[in-house]
Amino acid sequence: MTDVEVPQSPGSRVLLVWDAPNMDMSLGSLLGARPTSAYRPRFDAVGRWLLELAGDGVAEACVFTNVTPGSTEVVRPWVEALRNVGFAVFAKPKVTDDSDIDSDMLDHIELRRKEGDLAQVVVASGDGRAFRSPLEALVRDGIDVTVIGFREYATFAQSSEVIGFRDLEEIDGVFREPLPRMTLDSLPDEGAWLQPFRSLRSLLEKR
Repeated sequence: MTDVEVPQSPGSRVLLVWDAPNMDMSLGSLLGARPTSAYRPRFDAVGRWLLELAGDGVAEACVFTNVTPGSTEVVRPWVEALRNVGFAVFAKPKVTDDSDIDSDMLDHIELRRKEGDLAQVVVASGDGRAFRSPLEALVRDGIDVTVIGFREYATFAQSSEVIGFRDLEEIDGVFREPLPRMTLDSLPDEGAWLQPFRSLRSLLEKR
């Protein structure tokens, strides 16, 4: 994959890699529907949080995404908005089921590790199968690792003894409105309604 040009400055690098397909899927599952603007993460807030984390060091923010055939016009404004905020975007055509971006994310992390100034890696993903072992290996090499995501889905990070975890909703300003997060693990004493994921009438639709 093509390297991302990042201005060099003294200090340690904090690298954010954002797994867009996984984060979108997790958010959609959490909401039970396609997210509206109120429930879409604000990347400017994520960027400010990353800058605070990096301090005087280099903060590098990257979003990795797939582009399915015919979706270019829909994806382009989102990609341009990310680049305007200061995020680099790695986009890969989704031409087969194997055209995922996990290996590209791991390759970029490894590239920065080999350069020698990598102090911390922040991974936005709930995909433990792809990331748990490589991230724990980074910790053994002396690199701090934090996973940001949703506590309902990033269980691999929460169960790890060495990987840090931060719920995305805990980062100031990321969501305009509180997420409607009612699960069986967070029921109030008086009980709560769990809304259906789809209309009952969808049972009549032909499949």
